[in-house]
Amino acid sequence: MMQKSFVARSVQAALTLAVLATTPAIAQDISNDEQGEPAPERIQVTGSRIPQSTNVVSSSPVSQVTAEEFEFSGAVRTEDLVNDLPQVFPGQASTDTNGATGTATVSLRGLGSYRTLALINGRRMVMGSPAQSGIAADLNQIPAALIKNVELLTGGASATYGSDAVAGVVNFIMDDEFEGVKFSYQNSFYQHNNNNNGPAAQANKASGFALPDSSVTDGHMNDYSLIMGANSADGKGNVTVYATYRDIQGITQDQRENSACALAGSPDNWRCSGSATIPDGLWLAGNNAWVHDGADFINYDGRVYNYAPLNYFQRPDTRTTLGGFAKYYVNEHAEFFAEVGYMKDHSLAQIAQSGSFFLDVNFNCSNPLLSEAHYQAMCADRGYGPDDSFSATFAKRNVEGGPRYADLQHISHRLVAGVRGEITRDWTYDLSFNAGDVAYSEMYQNDLSNTAIKRALDIVADPATGEAVCRSALEGLDPSCVPWNVFQPNGITDEQLAYLTLPLYANGETQLREFNVFTVGDLSMSELKSPWAYMGPSILFGYTHRSEALRYQPDSAFQSGDGAGQGGPSVPVNGDLSVDEIYTEIQIPLVTEASFADTMMLDLGYRYSDYSTGIDTDTYKVALGWDVTDTFKIRSSFQSAVRHANIRELFQPQGLNLFDMAEDPCAGANPTASLEACANTGVTAEQYGSIFDNPAGQYNYMQGGNPNLDAEKSETKAIGFVWRPHLANDFDISVDYFDIDVEDAVGIVDPIFSLNQCLETGDATYCDLINRNENGSIWQGAEGYITATNVNIGYLRRTGVDINSNYLVRLSDMGRLKFNLVGTYFMNFDELPQPGSDLIQCAGLWGGSCGGPNPEWQHNLRSTWVTPWDMTLSMNWRYLGGVDHINSDFNLGAENYIDLTAQFSVLSGGQINVGVNNVFDNDAPLVPNQLGDNGNTFPSFYDALGRYFFAGFEYKF
Repeated sequence: MMQKSFVARSVQAALTLAVLATTPAIAQDISNDEQGEPAPERIQVTGSRIPQSTNVVSSSPVSQVTAEEFEFSGAVRTEDLVNDLPQVFPGQASTDTNGATGTATVSLRGLGSYRTLALINGRRMVMGSPAQSGIAADLNQIPAALIKNVELLTGGASATYGSDAVAGVVNFIMDDEFEGVKFSYQNSFYQHNNNNNGPAAQANKASGFALPDSSVTDGHMNDYSLIMGANSADGKGNVTVYATYRDIQGITQDQRENSACALAGSPDNWRCSGSATIPDGLWLAGNNAWVHDGADFINYDGRVYNYAPLNYFQRPDTRTTLGGFAKYYVNEHAEFFAEVGYMKDHSLAQIAQSGSFFLDVNFNCSNPLLSEAHYQAMCADRGYGPDDSFSATFAKRNVEGGPRYADLQHISHRLVAGVRGEITRDWTYDLSFNAGDVAYSEMYQNDLSNTAIKRALDIVADPATGEAVCRSALEGLDPSCVPWNVFQPNGITDEQLAYLTLPLYANGETQLREFNVFTVGDLSMSELKSPWAYMGPSILFGYTHRSEALRYQPDSAFQSGDGAGQGGPSVPVNGDLSVDEIYTEIQIPLVTEASFADTMMLDLGYRYSDYSTGIDTDTYKVALGWDVTDTFKIRSSFQSAVRHANIRELFQPQGLNLFDMAEDPCAGANPTASLEACANTGVTAEQYGSIFDNPAGQYNYMQGGNPNLDAEKSETKAIGFVWRPHLANDFDISVDYFDIDVEDAVGIVDPIFSLNQCLETGDATYCDLINRNENGSIWQGAEGYITATNVNIGYLRRTGVDINSNYLVRLSDMGRLKFNLVGTYFMNFDELPQPGSDLIQCAGLWGGSCGGPNPEWQHNLRSTWVTPWDMTLSMNWRYLGGVDHINSDFNLGAENYIDLTAQFSVLSGGQINVGVNNVFDNDAPLVPNQLGDNGNTFPSFYDALGRYFFAGFEYKF
């Protein structure tokens, strides 16, 4: 199905040819006169395939980030820079560990990374990973050193690009016509001063947990890149090749005082929580709970395990990219072009040790390893004799073994080939083939086997020797079984751990094949003109065939759910999806050089899509650009977009996963919900008040695909203006209002929402989704869970205003000052989980169904002084507005970050960059661990690791 080897071999062959073609040409000194005729002054702007004049401002709101911004920010990871933009919210990031896919994704307007279409040079990227939550394009595939600029288009763009462009488009435009050789190197790291007398530190001290050093320096990153490019001898072609390598060291949470334990409580009363899966071992039987305390066996005293220190705050990562771009102009009828890319990314996602996570096991009163205290408490006092056995629940953290970690690797190949040119003087064509593959592998290490735990705790005496043996070994079911001696101090051996340990493996692939052809006609010479314009319309007709495939194959251990620390089975997914599309765009000059309009341009677009699932969709756009004068433009647009369900949403089998919740309202000795309300969720009178809650705040939900999903539908309305007063072109400002509505959103009914609705209303629509096990739990074992499979149920809305402004001040012989402001104000950040439920309004809020912080206002203000002394100094002010908690007074204040950068030109063609981001070492706002993303905060949104220092050198010749 995948044909990965074809694309891989093609990329390898193309890279070899590109290097051979480039190397001898580097030394050639090609004058401007030898480089052929300059290309026409028309470019393709994100949001339309019709080429535009270089001085035209788009009728659709497009924001741009230049390569200069990458240099100023010192960003090593592409997603780090993009995530700092006010329009963008984090997706998968380097700070994710539990549930990390190893990919890097972005989410425009907080609508989800799978609703944000990522492009390279205007062409779709392959799905980033076949793993759960990894289906969006992986920005690790994009070498930051080659990025010329990034364009962000607000709102639906399906008429131009097809499915997925609901929130908008992020288009990475690469430097594909490089000349010469450029080598770059940068080293960067984090430095943080730990406040070991602060509230979080005091919570650690009160719990007896260790604190980090007062000053730490870690997370070192080394980033290398080499770019070579040359024009052909006749000046008609160019080949550019690149190679990059980066090495990023990990940071564990015990290196920051704010993440050294899993916090609970509130800012005026922080305390360290943790997991009841403790190193000492915890037994539950009936309504009783006991814990091993050295050689003693006592009633459970509430102790918990601090699982935070070993969790990664920044994952270690190595990445290699190789690639190239080539083009050759034969004549006006044919210019051939190609792009190839290879990436290998390797990352580790580490969390605390595995263990027995409240597993039901057979307890034998005849177990020869039992002490007298064990036997008395669990057997004699409960009416059991030496020959009896019963079911008990056991929890123990495997601190004798190492931390769990997922060893994640992605290898991607990308190949683009095509030809473009003139058909006639007025008609052009563009024909291309775009192929991409990703090969994924995962090795999950240091987990334990539930089956092995059960057998290793089902201990009896060997009739021949009286020694402790596994019942399964004595009966011949599992001769290799070794008893797990959790009953005696220091009783656990390497032999026992070797038997219990279960490595897990998974692999998979994603694939993209896309054929695209379109033709553009300039009808200026025809009679089809507006009576108020001297230019005729431009029209485009196109056809696309796109096929995508995904295969995710976990091993039998993953599939069975036998991994003790997995939270449930990982199910295989295998599916494909294809679509045939026809599309058109028309650009109509309505008015030119009139008293009321310098120009007025109408842009129309339409796309019809026929999917292999039997679904067909229609999308369209209408945009009007009115240049009132040559300095003031009004623009407005209406776009209809769709997102067809992806392969995982369609075909993923059902299985258990985990969600975070502060508490089960029906658990604990004093439940917060009444017996009557809890009865709605399946709690009996006998269970009420005796259900053991999960101190780690993790609960089960049943996930799964739905092949009958309909396509999501969205409408985007935008209106704004661009003002560029003459002032020597030194000032411009654009202000755009956007309104994005998404209907039939694919998703799940939030398990917390379902539970709360059942408690409050008793409505069977929600109560039928709650499945409690025989103990009343929704987290112990595989029988307790809340059903939350995929449905077309949601409604999402984002409205707000984007502001983008540039100002240049000339300082005569002192150089010049440049200012750039990019800001976004959200008016609505709404979600309706399902018809009939209350609208959840999240602008300026966080927590609960709002998830992470959703500030009303964010901005970046960069000020740059370009001196006349081969030196440039730049300062960036990043502002993240404060947010209130949706359900309480737990509010997070605004954050102000200051970044400083200096650039020095040295030698001839050399440049040194040095800088520090988050100069004042601002701490990220603290939240209870169960409510944050990682480390008691939202580290992909806030600067949670401290100051970021970087120093780099590049040399071009």
